[in-house]
Amino acid sequence: MHDIQHYMRPGTLQLPSLPPLSLYVHLPWCLKKCPYCDFNSHELNPRDVPEQRYLDALIADLEASLPLVWGRPVHSIFIGGGTPSLFSPVGINRLLSDIRARLKLAADCEITLEANPGTFEKDRFAAFRAAGVTRLSVGVQSFNDDHLKALGRVHDRAQALAALEEAARSFETWNLDLMYALPGQSLAQLDADLDAALSFAPPHLSVYHLTIEPNTYFAKFPPQTPDEDTAYAMLDRITERTGASGLRRYEVSAYARSGHGCRHNLNYWAFGDYLGIGAGAHGKLSFAHRVIRQVRARDPRLYMERALSADPASAVVQDEEVSRADLPFEFMLNALRLREGFALQDFADRTGLALTAIRKPLEEAERKGWLTRDLSRARPTEQGFDFLSDLQALFLP
Repeated sequence: MHDIQHYMRPGTLQLPSLPPLSLYVHLPWCLKKCPYCDFNSHELNPRDVPEQRYLDALIADLEASLPLVWGRPVHSIFIGGGTPSLFSPVGINRLLSDIRARLKLAADCEITLEANPGTFEKDRFAAFRAAGVTRLSVGVQSFNDDHLKALGRVHDRAQALAALEEAARSFETWNLDLMYALPGQSLAQLDADLDAALSFAPPHLSVYHLTIEPNTYFAKFPPQTPDEDTAYAMLDRITERTGASGLRRYEVSAYARSGHGCRHNLNYWAFGDYLGIGAGAHGKLSFAHRVIRQVRARDPRLYMERALSADPASAVVQDEEVSRADLPFEFMLNALRLREGFALQDFADRTGLALTAIRKPLEEAERKGWLTRDLSRARPTEQGFDFLSDLQALFLP
């Protein structure tokens, strides 16, 4: 990581103002690595999690980064993993207190913690709420015991139901994660999962298509998953049933009641800034003349060693400026995931580029029927949502 002078030096971009800032905190351990997961997560017995040492490393990492975000209010914090709920409520309380002592949090700062039903104990979620977490994201994935086994999850249906009851009791706003197109899943089984999920009237539902990612167990031993037509029918069913129960699809894989969209993710998708701390965490930060991306060391032991060394900034292993040529695609990769699309002015403000930089691909997207725009906004159409990666690809350099 360079010093602040390096980032502030003159450059070719001219950003009129800085976007909102979020903080992402990565807690990398899990009870068990799921066969589909390509996140930076590491199996560990909960008794062996070096909670205090890791929290020390996170704060050293944060302190080394403070000059890059000095004076900027933080609008949201997302504690992701791994399985952050493996950490004790006391540990999460300490983490949030240490963050508050160093960063200016907006009065209505949203603080999300990811939790898995397999780490759930009675009153644990209420203790996270008392520690300052305002929003819980519960990784249920399915309510079908056979599908949960096939996905390598450590919880069963009964634990999922108990965890959601507790989440609904302890939090005003929370998220339920579901997956579809699971090995051997039928449309009727998806309906049963939706019945269970919607019976809790969740304020927010994230629904992901099971995809086989490289370097995962499933990539080596692919399971038999539903064909493409069945997967499309499943997505249609999800959108239809969530809509009927008052959840609006505001992003490609996210459905929410009014006022319950995830502010942290909305900031990502609107090409906002986020400082990422923790093993393997990614970050994106803007300065007057450039936008940079950072990555921390992936291995938790190496990360802790570096963050707790005499040079905590050495925990950052990649620190690169986004090139002018790549900025339009980077912006669109995020903004076009949103049902409401983006304000044209935001493109100029957040990339420092003139709208002429995207005139041709915008016209092409309109011609194909994938995008509509007026004087102030551009929005993906239904068809644009269906062909999202093709639409995004129009903006490649």
